[in-house]
Amino acid sequence: MGKPIIAQRKGKGSPAYASPSHRYVSKVKYPHYIENLATPIRGQVVDLVDDPGHGPLLAKVILEDGKDFYNLAPEGMKIGDEFSIGTQKTSLGNIVPLSALVEGTPIYNIELRPGDGGKFARTCGAVAYVATKDEDKNTVEIRFASRKVKTLLGRCLATVGIASGGGKKEKPYKKAGNKMRAMLAIGREWPKVRRSAMSAYNHPFGGKSFGKPTTVSRSTPPGRKVGHIAAKRTGRKRGGSL
Repeated sequence: MGKPIIAQRKGKGSPAYASPSHRYVSKVKYPHYIENLATPIRGQVVDLVDDPGHGPLLAKVILEDGKDFYNLAPEGMKIGDEFSIGTQKTSLGNIVPLSALVEGTPIYNIELRPGDGGKFARTCGAVAYVATKDEDKNTVEIRFASRKVKTLLGRCLATVGIASGGGKKEKPYKKAGNKMRAMLAIGREWPKVRRSAMSAYNHPFGGKSFGKPTTVSRSTPPGRKVGHIAAKRTGRKRGGSL
């Protein structure tokens, strides 16, 4: 008698594959009310937090009106630094509308739509640049590290600078135990074993008899419903019309 396959255990939501959200410090998004600020508001960094739910460090910010929130810290920011929100200045850490930025300004944590709190360039060392501006349509073109260019509304907010933690993934783990503990902390499957390399009682693709079909019926029971579900065909398309 085999045990539940990995796909079943992931779907069940067992602790081994669940996201450890109970250890996360906070969500990272711009406060909803800063989009319509009549005048710029100042903030001060009171703490830098290493959150397991985010790659870059989180900067805990207290605003001059007494409210606080968390934002992704840029490279070079330290405790006690001050910055502005809604200003026209492009100092490090300032949260600025895209329309107020000059071409070539490095930015990160960019909103897709005004008020969504930030969607793009949020990983370690992430950065994008202001490419061109259209003042008539109030749109701004942003060039990402992948060289993809995206047009966004000028009212979208972004943080000036480069997200902290650059080069984090370049540091080698050196030992398998270090990698195992790191993956266990974030609820990732590791090591990633080929299903065809497993035993037959662990996975439908397992066993010594290679060449088992990867297609399964739509009505297959959960223990065997893995692979290409209700696929009409699999594999590379060869040939073709001239």
